[in-house]
Amino acid sequence: MMQRTIRHLLTTAAVVIVAMGSARAADDAASYFRQNCMSCHTIGGGRLVGPDLKNVTQSKDRAWLQRFVANPKSFLDGGDPYAARLKEEARGAVMPNISGIDETKASSLLDMIEQESKLPKSQFAGLNISYQPFTSVDVANGRKIILGERHLANGGPACISCHSVSDMAMLGGGRLAPDLTKVYERMLGRKNLASWLQAPATPTMRPLFVNTSLTNDEILSLVAYLETTARQPQQASDTATLSFLFLGLGGTVLGFIGADTIWRKRLRGVRKPMVRGDK
Repeated sequence: MMQRTIRHLLTTAAVVIVAMGSARAADDAASYFRQNCMSCHTIGGGRLVGPDLKNVTQSKDRAWLQRFVANPKSFLDGGDPYAARLKEEARGAVMPNISGIDETKASSLLDMIEQESKLPKSQFAGLNISYQPFTSVDVANGRKIILGERHLANGGPACISCHSVSDMAMLGGGRLAPDLTKVYERMLGRKNLASWLQAPATPTMRPLFVNTSLTNDEILSLVAYLETTARQPQQASDTATLSFLFLGLGGTVLGFIGADTIWRKRLRGVRKPMVRGDK
C-alpha cells in the first residue's frame, strides 16, 4: 500500500514537472516569436512581409520547416524551389538567419504556432487597423510622439533621438537610424508598419523596446503621422545638415566675439604698464 502511494506521488510529480516544462517552453517560444518574428509574420492575421503562419505545419513537411527556420539562407543558396517561391511572394524580401536559433528552438516555435493556430484568435494575429482616413488629431499625436513632446506610456525613448523626419524644424532629428519620412512606403502600408512597430526586430530597437513596447494607440498615431509625411512633397535632404553647419559657424563667431570682449581689458591692463616701464 505504501509503495503504491509512493509510486502514485512520483508519477504525479513527474507529470507536473513535464507540464511545467512544456508551459515554460511555450512561454519562451512565444516571447522569442514576439521579439524576432512578429514584425514580418502573423498567426491568423494575414500576410505581412512574410506569410501568415496559421496552420503552416499542415501545408509543409515539419522536418523541412524546422531546418528552414534554423537556417533559411542555406535553402535559398541551395536553390530550394519552395524557399524561392516564398522569396518571390515576399517581393524579394529574404528571411535572415536569426541569432540564437537552432533546430531545437525551431521545433519549439513550430509547437507554439500549432497551438496558436487552434485558437479562435491568436495573440499574434496582429493589430486590427482600419483603412478609414485618420483624423488630424491622430496625425498631431503621432508628431508629438516622434518629437518626444508626448511621452510613451511604457517609458520608451523618443523617436527623434535616433531618427529624423523631413518636416522637423532646424536639425531634424538623430542620425543613428534611418530617416522615417518615407518609411510608410518602404513598409508597404499601414498593416506592415503597424506590425513592425508592435515588435521592432532590428538589433538597435529590439533591446530598447523589448520591455517598453508601444501601446496600440501610440502605434496608430505614429502610423497616421508617417502616412501623412510619406504623401507630402519631399524636402531637400540636406536642409538639416546646412542648418547644423550655419549654427556651428554662428556659434564660432559668437564665441570669438565673446572671448574678445572678455579678454580685451585684461590684455590692455597688462600691456600698458609694460609700455610705461612700470615696475
